[in-house]
Amino acid sequence: MLSINLDDVMQVVSNIQNYLIAFGVVLVLALLVMFAVRKMPKAKKKMIRAQSGLAILLALAIVVNLICTGPMSTMLDLVSGEGSISEETSAEATELVNEITQEGIVLAQNDDSILPVASGSKLNVFGWASTSPCYGGTGSGALNDAYPVTDLLTGLHDAGIETNDELSKFYTDYCSTRPSVGMAQQDWTLPEPNVSLYTDEMMANAKAYSDTAMVVITRVGGEGADLPTDMSAVVDGSWVRRVADYRGSQRGAGYYNGTYDDSLNEGNDWDKGDHFLQLSNREEELIDLVTSNFDNVIVVYNGANAFEMDWVKNYPQIKGVLLCPGTGQSGFEGFGRVVAGEVNPSGRTTDTYAADLTASPWWNNFGDFKYTNATELDSDSSFFDPAGATASFVNYAEGIYVGYKFYETAADEGLIDYDKEVVYPFGYGLSYTTFTQKMSDITSDGSSLKFSVTVTNTGSAAGKDVVEIYNDPPYTNGGIEKASANLLDFAKTSELAPGESETIDFTIPVEDLASYDYKNNGCYVLEAGDYIISTNSDSHNVLDSKTYTVASDIVYNESNKRESDAVAATNQFDFAEGEITYLSRADGFANYAEATAAPADYNMSDEVKAVFDNAHTYTEVNYEKDDDPNAEDITTGAKNGLKLADLRGVDYNDSKWEDLLDEMSIDDLQQTIGFGGYQTAAVDSIGKVRTNDCDGPASINNNFTGVGSVGFPAATLIGMTWSKDLAHDFGDSIGKMANEMNTSGWYGPAMNIHRTAFSGRNFEYYSEDGVLSGAMAANAIAGAQEHGVYAYMKHFALNDQEGNRNCMMATWSNEQAIREIYLKPFEMSVKEADCHAVMSSFNYIGNRWAGGCSELLQNVLRGEWGFLGFVETDYFGVYGYMTADQAVRNGGDLMLCTTGNDYNKVTVLTNSSKQAMRTSAKNILYTVVNSRAYEAENLNPGMAKWKIVLIGADVVAALLIVGLEYTAIKNYKKRKEEEEEV
Repeated sequence: MLSINLDDVMQVVSNIQNYLIAFGVVLVLALLVMFAVRKMPKAKKKMIRAQSGLAILLALAIVVNLICTGPMSTMLDLVSGEGSISEETSAEATELVNEITQEGIVLAQNDDSILPVASGSKLNVFGWASTSPCYGGTGSGALNDAYPVTDLLTGLHDAGIETNDELSKFYTDYCSTRPSVGMAQQDWTLPEPNVSLYTDEMMANAKAYSDTAMVVITRVGGEGADLPTDMSAVVDGSWVRRVADYRGSQRGAGYYNGTYDDSLNEGNDWDKGDHFLQLSNREEELIDLVTSNFDNVIVVYNGANAFEMDWVKNYPQIKGVLLCPGTGQSGFEGFGRVVAGEVNPSGRTTDTYAADLTASPWWNNFGDFKYTNATELDSDSSFFDPAGATASFVNYAEGIYVGYKFYETAADEGLIDYDKEVVYPFGYGLSYTTFTQKMSDITSDGSSLKFSVTVTNTGSAAGKDVVEIYNDPPYTNGGIEKASANLLDFAKTSELAPGESETIDFTIPVEDLASYDYKNNGCYVLEAGDYIISTNSDSHNVLDSKTYTVASDIVYNESNKRESDAVAATNQFDFAEGEITYLSRADGFANYAEATAAPADYNMSDEVKAVFDNAHTYTEVNYEKDDDPNAEDITTGAKNGLKLADLRGVDYNDSKWEDLLDEMSIDDLQQTIGFGGYQTAAVDSIGKVRTNDCDGPASINNNFTGVGSVGFPAATLIGMTWSKDLAHDFGDSIGKMANEMNTSGWYGPAMNIHRTAFSGRNFEYYSEDGVLSGAMAANAIAGAQEHGVYAYMKHFALNDQEGNRNCMMATWSNEQAIREIYLKPFEMSVKEADCHAVMSSFNYIGNRWAGGCSELLQNVLRGEWGFLGFVETDYFGVYGYMTADQAVRNGGDLMLCTTGNDYNKVTVLTNSSKQAMRTSAKNILYTVVNSRAYEAENLNPGMAKWKIVLIGADVVAALLIVGLEYTAIKNYKKRKEEEEEV
C-alpha cells in the first residue's frame, strides 16, 4: 500500500476549503456591516462593530472546531496516539536483524575456500555501492530514518576485517557530487565510476594492500514502479523522472525530494535493450579491471531481485559469490560475521537465478498492457492522473509453471538445457562445512505421510543445514498440469558440530500432494500413481528419496472435502481465465511458443466489459444483482446496555453480537467501515476505542508522526533463512514493538509471489514459491498475534507487479495457478496462523476488483478457509474506481481512507446493503475487541490529548467571547447614556 502522500493532503485541503469559504462569507458580511454602520450614532456604531468582531471570532472558533473534529480528526488522532519503544526492545530487535542476516546470506560460490576471510585480514572493496549499499526498498516498506544504519564496510570492520580506505574515499568523494537520497535506498541512477578514474597508483596501492578483492553490486526496488526491462527508458530519463516524481512524494523515500534533473542521469552507459538486472557497461568494465589485477575475487550481489549471474563463470578469478538482499537497519553486522567465518552461512535462495531472464516464460507477459477500447471505463476523478486511468491487463500465461516449477519440469521434458539456463537453483546455498541427509521409510495412515530425515555434519566446521522436502507427482500427458518438483515442507537444523547428527520428523498431509483440476472435476484431485518424496539440497539435486503410491484417484469434491477446508474447494474463478492459451506440459511443452508470446489483442471483449465494475459502472443494476430482495431492515439505536468491551472472548456467532450491533446507528456503521486509514475508528455509542494501525512489513511506521521501529531485513532475506523459527521471532519482535507503540494492527506481512524478477516490490515478498512464502508468513503472523497485534496479510491477491497496479489492472489466470501458486501463502496464513486481518489489493482478478470480489473474499477466504476477521482495502485514496458500495456487498469491510471522499461511504442504503454494512462492522469489531487494544492494561477509552486541548481552548475562547460581549454591552450602555445627556 501507499504511504501518506499528496492525495491525502489534497483531500484534507479540499474539505478544509469548504469551512474556510464559509468563514470567509461571515468575515465579508461582518466587514460590510462594519462599513454600513459608519453613519450611525457613535454608541450604536461601536456596538454593532463589536458584535461583528465577536461574530468573526465565534465563526473562527467554530471553523477551527469543525476542521479539527472533521477532516483533520484522523490525522490528529494518529499524531497523538503512539507510544515509544524501549531501548531494551530495540536492542533485542537489532540483534535479531543481525541474526536473520547472517542466517539468510547465501554462499553461492566458494572456490579454493576463498571464504571465510580471516579476522585481521585486509580486503580491497570495490564498487561505489560498497559505501552506499541497499538496506531495503522504498515506499511503505521502507525503513525508518530515525534509526542509524550499519553500512557494509562497518560490518566488515566490526568483524575484524580491515578495508582499503583509499578506495572507500574514492567512492564517497564520487558519490558526494550526487543529490542526497533517503536512508533506505541508494542513488541507483549513478553509474560506476569510469575505469579511467582508477589511477595506476591507486591500483598499485590496492594490490600492495591485499591480494583479495571484493566487488559489491547493488540493485534497489520500491513501491509504485517495477524495475526497467529496457534500460533505454532510463537512458533518456523518462523512467527515472516518473519514478522520482512518485517516490519523492512518499514519506521516508527521500527520492531527490521529489525533483529530477536530466543531468543527473548522464553516463548510465547501458546498451539499448539491456535490462536493470544485468551488468551495465560500467560494471562490466569494473569487473574486468578487478579481475585483471587480482586472482582472488569475491562478488557480493546486494539486492532482492534475482540478478543475472551467468557472467561469473567467465572469470576464473571470481572464486566467491555472496547473495545478500537488503539487510535492514543493522544487518551488515551479520554480513561481516559471515565473511569473517564467525558464522557459517546457511541461507538458501528463494528464487531461481536464471542465466537469461529474457528467456523466461513470463517475459512477454509482464509490464504495461493498456486496453485500447475501454476509455469509457476511465476514471473522471479530478485527483486521478488521466494518463494512467485507462484499464490495463496482464496475462499469467505460464500457468503453474512459475520459477523453479518451470525450469525443473522443462528440463525433465527436454525443453531446456538446465545447466545453461539456471545459474543457481531455487533452494540453493553452500556452507563452510559439508552435510549428508538420509530419509527414513514413509509410513501413512491414509491421512498423512510420516518420515524423518537425519542430517549429519561431515565437515570440519560447525554449521546449520536446511532440509527441503519435494514431491515429484505422476503426470499423464495432456492431463492435470503438474510440475516435476514441488516444495512440500522444510526445516532448519540447529547448529551441528563436526560429526554431530540431528533427526527431523516430518508429517505431510496426503491432501498436499493433490493438484487442482479446474478443467474436469473442478476441485482438488489426488491421482493414482507413484509420488516420489525426496529430500533435496535444492530444487534440482535430490539427496535421498522414497516413493508413496496412491492406489486410486481421490477426488476432493463437495462430498469429500480436504480435511483442512471448512467447505470443499471448488471452481470459483472461471471468470478470470480469459481467452488465453496457457502453458502446458503436454507433449513436452509443445505449445511453449504460442503460450508465452506477447499479447496480440489489446481489446477488452464486450462480454468482459459488460460486467467490469468500478465506481462509475457499479450502478443500480449491480446493487440489485448483489442485493437480497428479501433482506430485512436492521435495528439501529437500541438501548441494550452493551459495550464492545463486554464481547471480548464472546463467540462470533453468539447472539450478543446482534444486540450490540442493534445499538449502532447508520452513521456509526459508516464511520466504522469508511475510515480505516491507519486506524480503526472510535464509535462512542458502543464504547469502541480508536486503534492505531501502522505500516509495514519491515517495521512498524507511523506515517503521520514519523515514529517507527527498528527496520528488519527485506522479506526476501528473511525467506532466505529458510527458518520458521526466525520468521516467528521476526513477527514476535514486530508484535512487541507494536504493543509498546500502542499499535494494534500491522500492515504486514506481505506475501505476493516473485512471479518475475522485475517487480519493484519483490523485496517485500518472500519467494517465487507459495509454500515457502506461506510458511514464513504464517509464522510471522503467529508471532505478532501472540502480542495481540492483528497482522494484515497482504496484498490479497495476485498483486505481483507494481506497474498499473492501481489503474484497474485486470489479472488473467487459470484457477489452478491462482490456487496452487498465488493464494497458497494466504491459505496457509489463515489455516496455520489463524490470521484475522487481510489487506486486499488494488488490482482486478479477471474483471472484478479484488477488494470487491465475492468469490475471493466470501467463497474462498471465509467459506473454504474459515477465515474470521475483516478485510481492508489497499490505500483507498482518489484512484477513482474503488467504492465502499461494491466492497461491503462482496466481502470487503474497511476502507483504508484517512479522510472522507466520494467513495468511502455506502451510498445506496437498501436493506441488503445495510445488512452488509452491519456484517462488515461486526468483522472489524470482533477482531479489534479480541486484540491487544482491549487487554485490561491497554484499554483506555479516555479522550485523546488533542481533544482535551481543543476543549480547553474552546473554554478559553468562550470565556473571552462572554467577557468581550459583557464589555461591549457595558460600554454601549455607557456611551448611550452619554449621548442622551448631550
